[in-house]
Amino acid sequence: MALLRGKARPPGGTMPLMDHLRELRGRLVKGVLAIAVGTIVAWFFYDQILEFLTHPYNDIKPLLEERGIESNIVITGIGGAFQFQLKISFVAGLIASSPIWLWQAWAFILPALHRNEKKWALLLTATGAPLFIAGAALAYVVLPKAINVLIGFVPDGVDSLVTGAEYFDFIIRMMLVFGVAAEIPLVVVLLNRLGVVSGKQLATARPWTIVGIFVFAAVATPSTDPLSMLFLAVPMTVLYGLAEVLAHLADRQRRRAQKEPSGSLG
Repeated sequence: MALLRGKARPPGGTMPLMDHLRELRGRLVKGVLAIAVGTIVAWFFYDQILEFLTHPYNDIKPLLEERGIESNIVITGIGGAFQFQLKISFVAGLIASSPIWLWQAWAFILPALHRNEKKWALLLTATGAPLFIAGAALAYVVLPKAINVLIGFVPDGVDSLVTGAEYFDFIIRMMLVFGVAAEIPLVVVLLNRLGVVSGKQLATARPWTIVGIFVFAAVATPSTDPLSMLFLAVPMTVLYGLAEVLAHLADRQRRRAQKEPSGSLG
């Protein structure tokens, strides 16, 4: 048992429980340290991060002023500025260090998988990160429109004061929703590889799925304008169609592989 500490796992991925717990503790420590370092680094780049986050708001502020709406981002409370900076630094550090702590999680899980499962797990992970980033980037593009619509409901003669915490939560929620929504093809392909759904079932469920996507987009987007909903729903529908095509190709390949042994015996 002592020989297993800090060394490679035995063949078959079997390890005593205590060694599993030691490895889990080590990987958790590495993940937490990576997040802590990322948070500290982000603290020193706070001004640049804040400028990036407030750019969508500053982009539409002149448009609001043309409509007679005075709107400003404010920070309330004596310790509000410190808490705001700490929160932004932590989230930025969490995102920046994600390759490290995600890899620590995968490195703990992968040895228990078969070779084919490892290949698909690594492939899906490598695909998932760009998809999530693309979804979050699309949300960042949509943000000025969403902010303009929401603040546009302010009545004449009334100023709009947006707290920094509210604004930050709004941006993070938008980017998370769009980022998670972009993972749809990944989930569908994974379910297909596990044999849970087939390409034919996906095609049959397509009309209801599209309706569900538009309902989800309407509920999930913090803004109430249809344009933001379409910016989320249309890419999700396209990605679902792509996932359906991939599922059909995988089913065809699976059927071909099942026929090969019987053909060779004949």
